[in-house]
Amino acid sequence: MRPSVRVDFVSDVVCPWCALGATALQQAMVNVAGEVAVELTFKPFELNPDMPAEGEHAVKHMVRKYGRSAEEVASRNEMVIARGKAIGFAFDLEKRSHFYNTFDAHRLLFWAITQGRQIALKSILLKAYFTDGQNPSDHETLVRLAGDAGLSTDRARQVLATDEFATQVREQEGFYLERGISSVPAMLLNGRQMVSGSQSVKEYEQVLRQMARESAPA
Repeated sequence: MRPSVRVDFVSDVVCPWCALGATALQQAMVNVAGEVAVELTFKPFELNPDMPAEGEHAVKHMVRKYGRSAEEVASRNEMVIARGKAIGFAFDLEKRSHFYNTFDAHRLLFWAITQGRQIALKSILLKAYFTDGQNPSDHETLVRLAGDAGLSTDRARQVLATDEFATQVREQEGFYLERGISSVPAMLLNGRQMVSGSQSVKEYEQVLRQMARESAPA
């Protein structure tokens, strides 16, 4: 029997490093599938919990929030695009013009766990935002993307029309904040080992194999 590793991947759907990390991690999971059984769950983190519904222009946001120049933002974007290309994730940061509020997206992701479709929805949300420039706070967009992930669009619309799963999402956000996670991506393995930042496919493979060895019965 393969040793198992539980991975809680804390991230936001408008975080480019989270898109890189999630993509690399899932490739690593495929590469170690014959050795390690990985149970992956995405956990919520909001980069901008106070972001208004209309969002904020991406470059202006980065300049305001992090004190970077427009040139520094452009250089960083080029690095992100190159890293994405290396692992097969396409960033179009001209289409991705704004940062948006992501709380409702996280509510759908929480619901998607119960339907066995969370990983599919997460991947679709990341592509929709970073590749296609879609708005992950717009309810009709979220309903359509939920359908693309194999979820019921009627049920997705019902969730979004209420505050369903809001309490659970906020509780999970608070749980990880209390454990010192203030930036993402970050992942918690088997509830005890923390790995911060976006890693390479090879580095994720090494971490998964190491944790599997440590959790294997003596």
